[in-house]
Amino acid sequence: MTLSIAVAGKGGSGKTSVASLIIRYLKKNGSGPILAIDADPNANLGESLGLEVKQTVGLMLDEFHKDKIKIPPGMTKDIYLEYKLNQIIVESKELDLVTMGRGEGPECYCYPNLILKRFADTLAKSYAYMVMDNEAGMEHLSRRTTQNIDELLIISDHSVKGVRTVARIRDLVAQLKLVVKRQSVIINFAPTKLAPPVTDELVRLGIEPAATIPLDEEVYEYDLKLKPLLDLPDSSKAVRAVNDLMAKLLNRT
Repeated sequence: MTLSIAVAGKGGSGKTSVASLIIRYLKKNGSGPILAIDADPNANLGESLGLEVKQTVGLMLDEFHKDKIKIPPGMTKDIYLEYKLNQIIVESKELDLVTMGRGEGPECYCYPNLILKRFADTLAKSYAYMVMDNEAGMEHLSRRTTQNIDELLIISDHSVKGVRTVARIRDLVAQLKLVVKRQSVIINFAPTKLAPPVTDELVRLGIEPAATIPLDEEVYEYDLKLKPLLDLPDSSKAVRAVNDLMAKLLNRT
């Protein structure tokens, strides 16, 4: 059974870094291969993981929509589409990556959702873990292009705006009736003690963070130099915080 973890949050909350550190933990402590899905149109999970992305689902579907891809004789459009989708997978030891990306037109996420869902669900069954980096609008979850989620981690930076975005994502999950087993709120870039305005907003909105991740200069330096966050040392403050969080999450599954 695949354990699915989705990470969501507003731009600038550091959600991609958190997703990368979750994957780092699973690689070191998990028991099986990991499928990473970059579902943010501003795709950069591959860079954080040190994996080169040459093609995205969005661009490939765009080519299909515009009939730029010729289907070989004897193959149906559905079968050839699934074949092309499998070619998008970036493979590495114990970790594979699929980047959703975006196409040139607004139709790229809409066509064809049924095949995308079947592809994602079938693909995920080959992995022990699936980690998805989402945009705040939860586009792929809302279109049911991925399987149900066991753990939804909603990331906020240390700001009132970030906390309010968390509340909106939480409400969106309820409105869309998404099948999410558990939700956890994480405060990223946190100081030793949360600022009173942030704490007050958390209380007002009825949000109790499951964890805080401290501002970590090493993460900043790795991002600046385009070094994979998977290579961060165990002594990293952010690594230690995510390791503690993941140990708790996996203990309750």
